[in-house]
Amino acid sequence: MTKTSDNPADPFKKALAEATKVMAHDPDLTVSYSVDPAGVSGDTMRLPQVSRRMTQDEVLVARGTADALALHRRYHDAGTHARYAPRGEMARELYEAMETARCEAMGARDMPGTAKNIDARIGAEAARRGYDGIADASDAPLPVAAGYLIRHLATGRELPEAARNVMDLWRGYIEEQAGATLEELQDTLADQGDFARFARKVIEDLGYGDQLGEDPDLEEDEQDEAEESAEENEPDSAGEEESGEESEAAPEESQEETQDESQAQVSMEELADEEQGEESELPEGEAPQEPPPPPAVSEADPGYRVFDRAHDEEIGAQDLADPVELERLRAYLDQQLEPLKGAVGRLANKLQRRLQAQQNRSWEFDREEGILDAGRLARVVANPTTPLSFKVEKDTEFRDTVVTLLLDNSGSMRGRPISIAAICADVLARTLERCSVKVEILGFTTRAWKGGQSREAWLAEGRPLAPGRLNDLRHIVYKSADAPWRRARVNLGLMMKEGLLKENIDGEALEWAHRRVAGRPEARKILMVISDGAPVDDSTLSVNPANYLEKHLRDVIAMVERKKQTELIAIGIGHDVTRYYKRAVTITDVEQLAGAMTEQLAGLFDSDPRARARVMGIRNAG
Repeated sequence: MTKTSDNPADPFKKALAEATKVMAHDPDLTVSYSVDPAGVSGDTMRLPQVSRRMTQDEVLVARGTADALALHRRYHDAGTHARYAPRGEMARELYEAMETARCEAMGARDMPGTAKNIDARIGAEAARRGYDGIADASDAPLPVAAGYLIRHLATGRELPEAARNVMDLWRGYIEEQAGATLEELQDTLADQGDFARFARKVIEDLGYGDQLGEDPDLEEDEQDEAEESAEENEPDSAGEEESGEESEAAPEESQEETQDESQAQVSMEELADEEQGEESELPEGEAPQEPPPPPAVSEADPGYRVFDRAHDEEIGAQDLADPVELERLRAYLDQQLEPLKGAVGRLANKLQRRLQAQQNRSWEFDREEGILDAGRLARVVANPTTPLSFKVEKDTEFRDTVVTLLLDNSGSMRGRPISIAAICADVLARTLERCSVKVEILGFTTRAWKGGQSREAWLAEGRPLAPGRLNDLRHIVYKSADAPWRRARVNLGLMMKEGLLKENIDGEALEWAHRRVAGRPEARKILMVISDGAPVDDSTLSVNPANYLEKHLRDVIAMVERKKQTELIAIGIGHDVTRYYKRAVTITDVEQLAGAMTEQLAGLFDSDPRARARVMGIRNAG
């Protein structure tokens, strides 16, 4: 007898998975339900978890997410998308948002039942991100607004309130700049190539044409002309050359030998063309034959160069030491900092109490429905005509938050600074996890002193001028945001490993950390940098301008602060980081680190904007 599941949500989940496969036209698709962010990886699709209660919101969001991902898989061609994709960041975000809207609009046209489900998903996502509370267009993401507008114009459906708010903030500007182009929308929806060209025109209308890169259609036309010209000219020229050689050198050569020489000559010319970067034939549908310039190493500064990235690594802490060594290093860390753990623990408990107090006591009063407000019953007793007062618990903004701690793992942090940084990160991660705030802990250093394999390659190539960054990066993931603290706890002992801490290239590390946290689904993102100095790498600075790494760090900070996707704060240990970061605190003694970290985080989560501003305005803590 087959055992039936006792989870009432299982039949729904099974039915949704089968429907999703049919809608995606992919019977081999594997559908799973997870607390991880929804998405597609290869042949596996992750959908939001559905609890046993199967609330209406859970069901609608799961169905809407499944429909959106299935429609994208059905109507989207990755090759066409990549061919027309812009190079610049804002242009690419606009392009991606509009393509997603196209796929959903195609589904709404061909399968009208999907429209309502996707509306529910869009509404839930927009409300979670706080779009209903935005009053200024500068605080609303333009790519999101453009995607909403494309979907609205393509389907004629009204958007959920929070999404409509974002769209309306930008709609006047978009229609003013790209109104004529938008009239072509309906004619391009069904063909992804036509729509990609349409999207590029909209992006150009909005002022981001400089981020589009070369026109792939123009490159293809030039390529075809070049091939036709080569086919017409090369055989003739080769023939003339061969006939000349034949008359001067060997009149008695046979016709077969002449043909062999002709073929060899053409092959040599083709090889020379390839070496000079001229275009060669590629299968139909692939990228333009002349390769585009490689993408910039840094979004913040396109001029920032790296000589060799082949030896850079992003690695988990558990992969840099075996389990036995990690346990030993963790025990050493705990033993070394036993006197400090009490003070750090008290600060962490204070932070936890403040956060939990906000979670438990954040209420909206004088509501017409909700929980009866016993504190206001006296008014009713005194005056029976006074209506009853109710209160409603209010969601606090940090309930959907991720915090990234980026720790400088350079040699100058050796000793007590790195030990205290490790234990503070450990205790704060555990504390924030108790309050349902996810935490990621990252570290950055280099793989070698004074250049490593990058410098060896540079020397082997004859020391070309201005090589750019000339060392091998090592970016370490001590704890990912989704990993529970108990599993990652031992990894922090790695910071005690002899020989780990070397040089620090802060700009690329900050850009890496920002990229990771910006891709997270949480509505609020906080990035805290802990460093004891300016970026220093002897190998790089010896052959580049003296401010090369410092300038890049400033450019990355400016990019992060300009995007406003992430709240960036920094703590400098014995080094004034306020000259780099707008929100920063400098401590003169490493013993103050625990207090500075907890106060900065507590200030960010403070419900009183003035109190938060006071904390964030601190520039010195000692």
